[in-house]
Amino acid sequence: MTERHITRAGQGGDRDVFEYALLRVVPRVERGECINAGVLVYCRAKAYVGARTHLDEARLLALDPAADVAGVRAALGAVERVCAGGAVAGQAAGDAAGRRFRWLIAPRSTVVQPGPVHTGLTTDPAGEAARLLDLLVR
Repeated sequence: MTERHITRAGQGGDRDVFEYALLRVVPRVERGECINAGVLVYCRAKAYVGARTHLDEARLLALDPAADVAGVRAALGAVERVCAGGAVAGQAAGDAAGRRFRWLIAPRSTVVQPGPVHTGLTTDPAGEAARLLDLLVR
């Protein structure tokens, strides 16, 4: 069991606010069924945006035996590249971390979709991404 703390305003200590959203794979949009396949994390104070992904192929194929697994992996990889920034981010290469995060969490009706945005406090946004992936995706 993990320990949870209640923090009142002004008692955050050295922790910074972060935002996160799950990445969901919806193989057949008309059915609305989905599996969690990744997490996006953004921390303005650290100018950090990152994604961690994990595709459970068996779960995906259980929802849709004809799912395009390679296409889903490519879409998840594209999200990771946009978060990384630089030349691999394509048109988003020059955008600030916050702008890349906001673009990635914009609602869309594709196979890979962002979920609602949640917030928390952290001292390590990259570590938080790994923790959330283990907690919510794997």
